[in-house]
Amino acid sequence: QVQLVESGGRLVQAGGSLRLSCAASGRTFSNYAMGWFRQAPGKERDFVAAINWNGGSTYYQDSVKGRFTISRGNAKNTVYLQMNSLKPGATAIYYCKAERSSTWTGGGAYWGQGTQVTVSS
Repeated sequence: QVQLVESGGRLVQAGGSLRLSCAASGRTFSNYAMGWFRQAPGKERDFVAAINWNGGSTYYQDSVKGRFTISRGNAKNTVYLQMNSLKPGATAIYYCKAERSSTWTGGGAYWGQGTQVTVSS
C-alpha cells in the first residue's frame, strides 16, 4: 500500500497563499492519480482538486478554480496544492488521497493524516 504524509498547513491571513505538499512512499507514485480534500469543523470531507498520473489532467471544485493549483513531481513522489487568495472559508484540515489508477475517477483507498490550514480574517 501507499503511505501519504501532508505538510505545509499553517495560519495565514485572508488573501495570502500557501503551498501544501503530500509525500508518498511505499509504491510506484506514478501509478496513482492523486487528490486533495478538505474537512472543516462539523462538515463533511469535500473534494478540492485532483490530478492524473502525469499531471496532464487536473480537476477542481468550482469554488477554488483560478485560485488553487494542483501539481505533482513524480521524481519526488510528491503532489502539491498551491492555494492563492485564501478566504476564511478555506479553514479546514486538508487531506491527500491516492487512487490506484492513471486517471482520477473519484475512488481510492489511501489517505494521509491531514494538515491544518487556518485562514484568519
